[in-house]
Amino acid sequence: MPRFFLSASNIADGIVTICGDDALHISRSLRMRRGEEITVCDMQKIEYRCVLEDFTADTVTARILASKPSDTEPPCPIRLYQALPKSDKLDVIIQKAVESGASAIIPFESERCVVRADDPSRESKKLERRRRIALEAAKQCGRGVVPEVSLPMSFSQMLKEASGCELKLFFYEGDGTVSLRGLLEGIDGQPESIAIIVGAEGGFSLREVETAREASFALCGLGQRILRCETASGFALACLAYRFELN
Repeated sequence: MPRFFLSASNIADGIVTICGDDALHISRSLRMRRGEEITVCDMQKIEYRCVLEDFTADTVTARILASKPSDTEPPCPIRLYQALPKSDKLDVIIQKAVESGASAIIPFESERCVVRADDPSRESKKLERRRRIALEAAKQCGRGVVPEVSLPMSFSQMLKEASGCELKLFFYEGDGTVSLRGLLEGIDGQPESIAIIVGAEGGFSLREVETAREASFALCGLGQRILRCETASGFALACLAYRFELN
């Protein structure tokens, strides 16, 4: 069933009002008709089963048949902080992170990043594309919300923001790491929030590692094999899903 994400303000008195590109997609691309059903998510983890009723040039209205809390969201928010990789790897990382349950994807610059943030106008265009990738991935995999995608930030800004999460995992392939399995098995209950930090192709400098350690981040490895940056985040998210989400 086609899935759409709307603001709660578009849902009132049992009626959903769909405008703009989504309305055109329903009527022109999908060629749906009155009486067909769609799923609408209100970005607050509630989803609605709706039947299409009326079509105008740029608006579609649907009547709500039933609603329920989304059962596809992880039990706690997981924020992925990803050092800027080369080429279009970040696009793939965003897509797979959305599918794997991340609640937000935040790029950042680290010392060994080859790619650096562009001027604000170019970054704005990149952000628009990245958010579109997140939206399409959320639709495809049945998420209850569209994960946030942010503009790149500095390493220090990233550490400061990520410090607000209860569980802070800094993935690093060097010495001095703890076992991710042992760390997760030692946690009782469910963390209120999780931050995972993944480096770019060159990993992190020793200075950055020590800064993270001093900021009380848990330095973790991801097994005996060195993973590509576009693999590491999905692998880490899968480990978290196994520990906290899968029954």
